[in-house]
Amino acid sequence: MRTPFGQFADICRMVKIEHSVFALPYAWAGAVLAARGMPPVRALIFLTIGMVAARSFAMAFNRLVDLPFDRANPRTSSRPLVTGAISTGKTWAFCAVTALVFIAACACLNSLCLRLAVPALLFAAAYSLMKRFTPLCHFWLGATLGLAPLAGWISVNPDSITLAPFLLFFAVTFWVGAFDVYYAFLDLDFDLEYNLCSLPSVHGQKTALALAAFSHVMTVIFLTLTGFAAGLSWPWLLVCLCTAVLLLMERRLMRNRDPRHVNMAFFTLNGIVSPVVLLGVILGIVV
Repeated sequence: MRTPFGQFADICRMVKIEHSVFALPYAWAGAVLAARGMPPVRALIFLTIGMVAARSFAMAFNRLVDLPFDRANPRTSSRPLVTGAISTGKTWAFCAVTALVFIAACACLNSLCLRLAVPALLFAAAYSLMKRFTPLCHFWLGATLGLAPLAGWISVNPDSITLAPFLLFFAVTFWVGAFDVYYAFLDLDFDLEYNLCSLPSVHGQKTALALAAFSHVMTVIFLTLTGFAAGLSWPWLLVCLCTAVLLLMERRLMRNRDPRHVNMAFFTLNGIVSPVVLLGVILGIVV
């Protein structure tokens, strides 16, 4: 199917629409925590539209500013912007439209969401430049996704924000930071050649793995604290245990720094974590 921005399939490839599984469940979890149950349907609809739009904007912007590197990197040579399947002009237009959709969705939620809309877009866009300056780029990405539970909360209850969504913010920040460190192993040689600041390229592979392991520990700690702060019942502790097991499996896959295991660690295992966390929030409230 063709759109004003190019083929729909190419757009989905450009923004990696399947990776929405990482952030959306946390946004819904924040909404469920704020509502202490089923959030209003209207809030869920506009929250979902806003999350998809913000993520699509950030990914498209990232592809634009990273285009010179993507052209030089064999791993990314088949991306739609590199091959010309989507033009840079159409991608800029796509960024503008998705940004406007995000702002409109925020306006349909409440005034606080609207006031925070542009700062949130700027924060998300800034990630695309971080790898040029600091190996903390992985955790900037983590913080960007970590805003999801806070966004979910304020979409439902902007007048009273408790500690729980902030603790979940830190859990997501460390969780995403760790798996983005693993993902950086795919481009280690390229990052070294082009002086890009990933943790493996700047501080070495062993240090990067150690910091990823530390981040996983912090993820489980902050998830556990979230449950206590939100008053979640015993299923939440079971979810924390399951998450710890999944992260340990991820760690074991990557301990030999084998790039062949990155996709399994990055997408398959992490794709399980966020829906499990959402289920844990729901069960922790209703049980």
